[in-house]
Formats: sequence, structure tokens, C-alpha cells
Amino acid sequence: MADTETAGRTVPGHYGATATSGLALCETTIALAWNVQGDPGRPTLAAAAHRLFGVALPTAPNTVARGTMWTALWLGPASWLLVPARGPQLPPAFATAREEFNAAGGALFDVSTARAGWLIAGSQAATVLAKGCPLDFHSRAFPSGSCAQSLFGHVDALFCRHADNAFTLLVARSLAHDVWHTLTAAGAQYGYDVLAPRPFPR
Repeated sequence: MADTETAGRTVPGHYGATATSGLALCETTIALAWNVQGDPGRPTLAAAAHRLFGVALPTAPNTVARGTMWTALWLGPASWLLVPARGPQLPPAFATAREEFNAAGGALFDVSTARAGWLIAGSQAATVLAKGCPLDFHSRAFPSGSCAQSLFGHVDALFCRHADNAFTLLVARSLAHDVWHTLTAAGAQYGYDVLAPRPFPR
């Protein structure tokens, strides 16, 4: 039987149903996060983005591009979220990058403290997310390398699929406690392991 009284616990360990389904939940740490805005059709802006961020900003809706410095998540036709790719190169200083990118006709914002995130992995990962979100998480509709904005419960959320059974869920930091409680309660019937925090997946 699922132990829903443990929902919301953050200490590493096994919770919920005693039988394990391989479901794992953990915080994903985001040391930096920048919001990039601009017209990707402008050659000067596209070139500046590639030079400064080491990644070609994805233009296909709800897709993810990975580069040497950053991973870029599509948020809209002229907006992207950048998170570090943990590659060999380090991002430039924010003030320098903002000045150069603004000169190319874009805009850059530091949103490092805006979001909290969790990694949801295992055979029941898509099922657990579907309990609180209207998106179709089947791999045919939401393949690896996809991202999308929707709701988790009543909270605006950004979802990213890294592999067949691995997702990241990002929400406003001010609502993180409520979303974590909802997420763990959704996983309780399957049994889940809380793991120590990990960096945003490469």
C-alpha cells in the first residue's frame, strides 16, 4: 500500500509503496539560468548567440539544443532558457554577454534564482507527470530532446525530456514546496527513491 504520509520528504531514501518500480526523484541544481530574447532570423543575432553561448538557438517549437557551454530550451518564437551544459568551456560573465548580445539586437536576462527543478526518472516517470499535467508524455508525442510549458497541478511548469524515462520539471521557486509535495504524492503508489541533488542533465 502506498504511504502517502511521507509525501514531501526530501531526505534521500525509499518512500511510498514498499515494492520499487525504479522511480527516482531528486532536485536538479541550476547554478545559472539566462533568458535569451530576440529574432533568430537576424544573422547578426544568431551569430552572436553562437559565439557567446556556444549553441545554436533552436527554432523548432518545443525543442532543445545542446552546445559546448549551454543547453537551450525553446520557450517561444523569440525566447529561450539557457542552462549550463557542463562542457569544457565556461560561460562568459553575464554583464559582458548582455552588452554584446544587446548590441546584436537581442536581450539577455539573468533568471538564475527564478526556478526550482526536479529530475523524474524511471519506468513510471511519464505516468507520474501525467497525473498532474495535460500534456501527452508518450514518446511519440514528447520524444527525447523535447520541452514544453504547461501546468503541473495548478502551477505553471516547464517540462524537458532528456531520455526515454528521464524528465526535468521546472517551476517558479516560490511554489517549489507545493509542487514537490504533489510530485511525491503522485509517485507514492509506485514506490520511489529520493536521491541527492544532481546538476541539470547534460
